[in-house]
Amino acid sequence: MAHLHLDDRKLRILAAVVDAYVTTGEPVGSKAIAALPDVNVSPATIRNDMAVLEQLGLLEQPHTSAGRVPTFQGYKVYIDKCMPARTIPVEDRERLDRIFEETETFDEELLIQSATTALAEITHCAAVAVNAMPQFSVISRVEVIPTGKRLYVILLITSAGNIKNKACRLEIDLNEEQLAFFTSFLTQHLHGVSLSELSPERMEQLVTALGAYMVTLGPLVQGLYELSRDMMQQELTVNGTRNLLTCQELDTMDIVQFMEHQDVIVPLLNETFSGIHVKFSNEPPQDGGTFVIGNSSMIVGQYHKDGREAGRLGLIGPMRLDYAKVIPYLEYITQKITDLISEKEEEEP
Repeated sequence: MAHLHLDDRKLRILAAVVDAYVTTGEPVGSKAIAALPDVNVSPATIRNDMAVLEQLGLLEQPHTSAGRVPTFQGYKVYIDKCMPARTIPVEDRERLDRIFEETETFDEELLIQSATTALAEITHCAAVAVNAMPQFSVISRVEVIPTGKRLYVILLITSAGNIKNKACRLEIDLNEEQLAFFTSFLTQHLHGVSLSELSPERMEQLVTALGAYMVTLGPLVQGLYELSRDMMQQELTVNGTRNLLTCQELDTMDIVQFMEHQDVIVPLLNETFSGIHVKFSNEPPQDGGTFVIGNSSMIVGQYHKDGREAGRLGLIGPMRLDYAKVIPYLEYITQKITDLISEKEEEEP
C-alpha cells in the first residue's frame, strides 16, 4: 500500500492530526498543525500533505469542515509507525500490583475477573477476556471414579491442562473388572485424540466398539461427549460496558445490543495475530466476527502459560481513543497474568 512509503514529514503531520483530534474531538486544520512547536513547515505545505493523506485514505474531511479527522486506516498507520512510547504512571502500576496481590487464593478465573475490572476502571473502556481456543488440545487422561450407588464421575484432562468432570448415573453398579476394561478402552481409543475430533459419529463408533458392554457403559461415553463439548466452549468475561454508555461517539442502541449479544465478539478475539492487535469496527471481519458497536475499536493482547497462549485480553472503546495511553496498560496486565500463571505452575508439584 502507498501509505507504507510515507516520508517522515507526512508521518509527523498524520501523528499531529491524530494527537490533536484525540485531545479535542474536533476536526484538525492546517493552521493548528503549523502552530505546533515541532512542526517547522508552512501551512500551505501542511495543506498539501493533508490532501495527500486524505487521498491515501488516512484522513477524511467530515461534512464541510475545513479540518480533517483520522480514518481507521489513519489510526492503524499511527499505531504502527508514529505512536509515542509511554509508560504507566507509578501510582497506576502500584494499584494494579495491589489488585493482583489481593487475589490471595490463586484462581485463574478470579485473576481474569480482577484484571478486566481493573482495566475497565483505569482506561474507562469495556474490558473483555476469553480463554484460548481449546479444540487443538488433545486428551491426555480420562478417568471414571465411583462416587456412590450407581453414580460415577468422568474426569477429562487435556494436554493444555484443562480439567473438567461430569457425574453420570448408570443402571447398575460396575465391578472392578468392568471399570478396568473401560479405563483401558478409553486410553486405547482416546489418548492423544484432539477434542475437535470427538464428533457424534466418532462417539457412536466408540459405543459400538464396546461390544457386550455397549448397554452398560454407553451412558458413560455419552457423558464423555457432553464433557468434551463443554470443554470446547470458550469462556468470555466482559466488564465495564457502562463506560461505553457515557461515550457520546458511540450509539446507545449499539451498546445495548452488544450487552445482549456479547459472544458475537469471540470470533474477533480469536483472529490470528501476535503481540498487540487493534481492530476497528469499520474493517471487514476476517473470520465472521461482528462488531455490533459502530465507530469503535478493540485492542487485544495475549497472555501465556507454559509458553503457549492461554487466553486473550482486550479493550473496547471509541475509535477516537488515546492508544498511546491505554495500550501500555494492556501490555502490562497481560504480562502480569502470564507471570502469575507461570509462577503458579512452577509451585505445583
